Amino acid sequence: MPALITYRTHVLEDWVDYNGHLRDAFYLLIFSYATDALMEHIGLDADSRGQSGNSLFTLEAHINYLHEVKLGTEVWVQTHIIGFDHKRLHVYHSLQRAGFDASLAASEHMLLHVNLAGPKSSPFSQHSSTALTAIVDAQEPLPANAFTGRVIRLPANS
Repeated sequence: MPALITYRTHVLEDWVDYNGHLRDAFYLLIFSYATDALMEHIGLDADSRGQSGNSLFTLEAHINYLHEVKLGTEVWVQTHIIGFDHKRLHVYHSLQRAGFDASLAASEHMLLHVNLAGPKSSPFSQHSSTALTAIVDAQEPLPANAFTGRVIRLPANS
């Protein structure tokens, strides 16, 4: 299985800037909706969150804006699970459009499973762990790319 398609939308008029390009904040909104859809895939949908009191919190997110996205363009997010442990989930989202092979944007997220009563971190349920394992096992390996594990910094002066 390739990456999951977790979210699909057309770029709305309110989402574009004076140049007709998708505003940077709306890339994050699109990736956030993709994370919400991933949560449904692993048993953390609204009903489950209400019953268990557990959710995911974003600890860190990095976005790479790679190609312009214009008003009305239909885009979708492909999601890969990079890895997970008993409380954390490392996710890679890429923004795609038809007729263009390269990613329009790439986003890497570190998420934490949280019991909302604390709130404090808590282990994934057996159901979520099993669902994550199934996704990882079914996905093709994430192609090597320059958009994971990056640190923002200026190059050292030579």
